[in-house]
Amino acid sequence: MDIIKDRPIGVFDSGIGGLTVLEKLYEACPHEHYIYFADTKNLPYGEKTKDELIFAVQKIFDFYASQDVKAVVMACNTSSALVYEELKEDYDFKIYPIIQITAECVADMGLKRVGVLATTATVESHAYLKALVEYDRHMLIKENACPLWVSMVENRKEDYEDEDEDAIMLDYLEPVLDFRPEKIILGCTHYPHLMNKIKRYARKSLFINPAECFSEYIKKDLEQAGLRKTYGVLRTDFYVSSDPENFKKNASVFIKMKDLPELLEL
Repeated sequence: MDIIKDRPIGVFDSGIGGLTVLEKLYEACPHEHYIYFADTKNLPYGEKTKDELIFAVQKIFDFYASQDVKAVVMACNTSSALVYEELKEDYDFKIYPIIQITAECVADMGLKRVGVLATTATVESHAYLKALVEYDRHMLIKENACPLWVSMVENRKEDYEDEDEDAIMLDYLEPVLDFRPEKIILGCTHYPHLMNKIKRYARKSLFINPAECFSEYIKKDLEQAGLRKTYGVLRTDFYVSSDPENFKKNASVFIKMKDLPELLEL
């Protein structure tokens, strides 16, 4: 069993968004060996078709299988929405999809009105709505797509003037705030990176960062399966599918990387 515990955990997203999950995993499971893959060549996932995403994620899963991982964390809401059900039976390692697990955590809060901010693909799939109403069919849910928020994070607002940025923020937030939800799920792992901007328009406590409950769920599940590593030094190997220099620059706000991530063209 110790040999299995020593195997790495894969964590992937289309870019730096999944680092919000990785940071929380560091806190919850600080002795693991992580392999983080950013599929920057296909960024943003929220604009891809289901078939395109299945093709991309299948290659990522195949890479993780070659690395003999014990688990893969889908730190990407869009892939959880469109790909998880298609691929979940095809691999031997544990797979943790962020939407399905977050919905379970939110259901435990006993909420009746919930907002969801997510990518266009996630909203069009209604993945959060479907997952939440499985727990409470009377729950009212308002979803809204925020297609430009991912690029605001990845480009660190270089493409936007302040006035444009304010308009973008309000355009996406107002329909959900007008719904008067008890909580709003930030349904893309990029979005917590915008919290300093979001909290100008609504109190921070209104928003749920799925990375927090997601990482705690993974910790408990690994413990129950006898797979959580409780010894050794934290280690992370970073890979990207394009432009390692840009990824390192953008990631530096959140995680300090000594070396460039390795370029992995799947």
